Amino acid sequence: MKPFVPLLLPLLLYQLLPSLVLTNTCPTDCTCAVQDSIFCFSRRATKMPSEVPTATKNLYVFKNGIETLSQEDFNGLSSLEMLDLSQNKLTELPDRIFEHLSSLHNLDLSANQIVHISQESFAGLELLERLYLYSNLIESIHPAAFDGLEQLIELKLQGNKLTTLPALKMPHLLLLDLRFNSIPSLGPKDLQTPKLESLKLGGLGLSSLDEDLLGSFKNLHELDISNNQLTTFLPVLREAKGLVTLSLAGNPMSPVKWEDFEKLTELQELDISNLSLQGLPETLTRLFPLLQRLTVAENPFNCLCNLAWFPSWLRKKQIQLGRTEETRCHFPPLNSGKVLERLGHRDFGCPVTTTVTTRTVKTTVVPPALVTSLPSTSHAVLHAKPSGNPSTETRNNPPPPTPSTSIDPDLRTTFCPTNICLNGGTCWLDNEGHLECICPPGTLGTYCENDLPTVFTTVAPEITATKVTSSSILLDLHRYIEMRPHIRGVRLTYRNLSGPDKRPKQLNIPASYPEYTLRGLQPNSTYSVCASPLGESGNMDSICTESQTVSQQPSPTGARLENPKITTMLIPAVAILLLLVLIAIAVAVACYMHRKKSKGQLDLECDSSQLELNGLDNGTLPQKKEIILCPSTVQNGGLDYEVPLMQNHCTANNNVNSLKPSYF
Repeated sequence: MKPFVPLLLPLLLYQLLPSLVLTNTCPTDCTCAVQDSIFCFSRRATKMPSEVPTATKNLYVFKNGIETLSQEDFNGLSSLEMLDLSQNKLTELPDRIFEHLSSLHNLDLSANQIVHISQESFAGLELLERLYLYSNLIESIHPAAFDGLEQLIELKLQGNKLTTLPALKMPHLLLLDLRFNSIPSLGPKDLQTPKLESLKLGGLGLSSLDEDLLGSFKNLHELDISNNQLTTFLPVLREAKGLVTLSLAGNPMSPVKWEDFEKLTELQELDISNLSLQGLPETLTRLFPLLQRLTVAENPFNCLCNLAWFPSWLRKKQIQLGRTEETRCHFPPLNSGKVLERLGHRDFGCPVTTTVTTRTVKTTVVPPALVTSLPSTSHAVLHAKPSGNPSTETRNNPPPPTPSTSIDPDLRTTFCPTNICLNGGTCWLDNEGHLECICPPGTLGTYCENDLPTVFTTVAPEITATKVTSSSILLDLHRYIEMRPHIRGVRLTYRNLSGPDKRPKQLNIPASYPEYTLRGLQPNSTYSVCASPLGESGNMDSICTESQTVSQQPSPTGARLENPKITTMLIPAVAILLLLVLIAIAVAVACYMHRKKSKGQLDLECDSSQLELNGLDNGTLPQKKEIILCPSTVQNGGLDYEVPLMQNHCTANNNVNSLKPSYF
C-alpha cells in the first residue's frame, strides 16, 4: 500500500493549499476580507502590489497611480478570473503582458491614459468575456488586436479618440459601446456580431447608418444613436419590434413623424431630447403601452392647452420623466422657464367649455358606501341634489346644464362650501354634478375626518425587477442598499425556476451599484433573484423577488445556437475522469502486490477497509466535484463612471450606474 500514499498526498495538499495561502497572506496596503479576492485601492503606488497569493481569483488594483506593467507582476496568477486596473496612469500595454492569466474572464483597464492597442496586447486571453477600455486616450487599434477573443461578450470603447475601428469578428458579443469617438461610418463588415443585444453609437458623428448593419442584429434590445447628424428616422427601425430602449436625442431629424413609432410597442425607455419639439401629440398615450421612462429634455415646448394632458398622463401611468429640470416651457411668456411636469391644468390656459351656476347646487349628505379598498388617495362623495320645490326653482332659475366630461378645473372649486373637507382635504365638483372631498394620503371618510389605520400602509419592496426582456432582467437595488448604508457589497443569487437545472448561480457587486442587469437568461422563464450583504454567512438578511423573461421570437433561419460553455465544461470533466482511472489503476496494483506478499495465505478481496489499515481513512479520498454550467451572460453600462465587477463563481452580468461611485 505504500506506493498509493505518494499519489494521494500531493492531491490533498493541492486542494488545501489555496485556502491556507489566502488566509495567512495579504499584500501590503491591501485588504483580503472577501475569500479569493484582494482589494488594493488608493495605494498611491506606481507599481503593482507584490506577493499576491497564487490562488487569488479576483484582484482589484484601481485608483493606485500605477504607471507601468511587467510580466513579472502576474507570474503564478493562472487562477485569476477578474483583474481591475482602472483609474491608474497606464500609457501603454506591453505585448503579451497578460499571457500568464489563462483563466481571466474580466479585464478592466478603463480611465487610464492608454494611446495604442497592439496586435499582442491581449494575447493568451482565450477565455476573456469582458474587456473595458473606456475613458482612455486610444487613437489606434491594430486590426488583429482582438483576434483570439472569441468568447468576448462585452466590449466597451467609449470615450476615446478612435477614428477607425478594426473589423470585430466576435460570434458571442452581446454588448458593444463605441460612444463619443469620431467614427464617421460603420458597415456590416465592421461589426460581425450576430448575437448583439446592446449597441451604443452615440456621439460618433454619423450622418447615416447602414440599414444592412442594423438588419443583421436579430436580437437587438438596446440602441443608442443619439448626438449624431442623422436627419431622418431610419426605415429599418420601424420594424425593430424587439427594441426595449431607444435613444434618438440630439439628431437634426425634426419634424418627428410619430407614425414611424407605431410598431415599437415593446419600448420601455425612449429618449427624444433636443429634437426641436414644440409639442407632443396625445396619441403618445397609445403608442407605447409598456413605457416606463421618457426623456424629452432640451425641447422648446409651447405649453398651451394642447399639452395639458402630458403631466397628468405621466402621473397616472407612473412614467418617470428623465432630466426633469431640463424639461421646461419656452412659450407662452407666462410659462417660460417653468418645469413642464410641475404645471397644473389651469396653467395651460385651456378655454372654459362648461358653465355651472351656484344657485342650482345644494348639498345633501349621503352616508358613504362601505370602503372595501383603500387607495393612496380616497374620494368621499357628497351627492348634490336640487331643493324641495322643483316648480319654483325652475321658474326662478334656469335648469343646470347637463353634466359634461370637460368641466374646467378652475371652476370646480368655486362652488364648494367653505371648510367642508377636513384634514387638508380638497372639495371637488365631479362630472356628475356631485360634490366630493378628495382626501390626502393617510385620511379617509366623507369629510376626510378619519385617520387611515397604519395597517393599510404599503411598504415598498427592497428589490424589484424594473425592466425585462427575453434574455435580461434589470434589478432596482436602491432601497435595499439605502437601508444598509454600511454594507461593502451585495451578493446576488439567481436561479431559473422554469428550467431543468435549478442550481443557484452567484455573483458579487459593489454597494455603489443601485441598478444591475442580469443578461444571457433563458426566454419565457421564471427567475428567482435574492440579494444578501456581501461577506456575511447565512440568509438572515436575504431579500428575494421573482421575475419572468418574455418569449423570444424564433430566428428566421431556425439555426441552433451553439453553447460556448460546453467545451469549458467538458475539459474539467475529462480531467476528473482521468484522475479516477489513475486511482483505480493504483488500487489494482496495490491489491496485486498485497496478494503476492501473502503467498501461502488465502487471497483476500482488496476493498476500502484495507486502505484504513494502512493509515488512510476512506473519507480522505478526493471526491468528484460538482460541475456547474454557468450561462454566457453579459451586462450593459455607459460612459458614466463604473466601478468594477466582483465576480464569484459564474462570470456573468454587469450593471449600470449613473453616478461616479465612491469605492469601499
